[in-house]
Amino acid sequence: MHVLITGANRGIGRAMADHFKGQGHQVTGTARDGSGAVKLDVTDPADHAAMARALHGQPVDLLVCNAGVYLDKGQTIEGYPAEMWAQTFAANVTGVFLTIQALLPNLRAAHGKIAIISSQMASHTRAPGGSYIYRASKAAALNLGRNLAVDLKGDGIAVGIYHPGWVQTDMGGQAADITVSQAVAGLTERFEALSLDTTGCFETWDGQAHPY
Repeated sequence: MHVLITGANRGIGRAMADHFKGQGHQVTGTARDGSGAVKLDVTDPADHAAMARALHGQPVDLLVCNAGVYLDKGQTIEGYPAEMWAQTFAANVTGVFLTIQALLPNLRAAHGKIAIISSQMASHTRAPGGSYIYRASKAAALNLGRNLAVDLKGDGIAVGIYHPGWVQTDMGGQAADITVSQAVAGLTERFEALSLDTTGCFETWDGQAHPY
């Protein structure tokens, strides 16, 4: 199986890449700093075009859209500058779409799967305030995934959207609920179970259906 993971240079993405490599799968990891097998700043259309050329003719069985940013942590209502909104949506929403768009020929060749890492913060049922930009971007990523699931079903491509848990990473902090290993073990089980019958699902890392 050929697995492509964006943002595979640290945190969940890196651990996921190591997991699949350990199982003997072919893994292509991307990183915007060039430390991955493919250099990909998900906000840069030129990088997407270069990735598509580099992977031309290579089927992709599983695409994990993991790359993302959380720039507004700690902002107050007086903050949230416009540029922060633009940068976050460019990475967390547009970047997901551009990645999928660039790799559609590869996914179609494999009748592959797409896993979009969103967050429980995308759900309208969780609105405790704060983190407006991140919450809005992850809600948009959820909506994007749900609609892509409809349009790509005819190509045999299943799309799942996932809450990875509150994970002990640089983004999640050491006070988070679960370890990276726990998150990766759960998420990879979810990816394996994803099918055209469940396309469009929004699930937690441990297999619970999450309210939209």
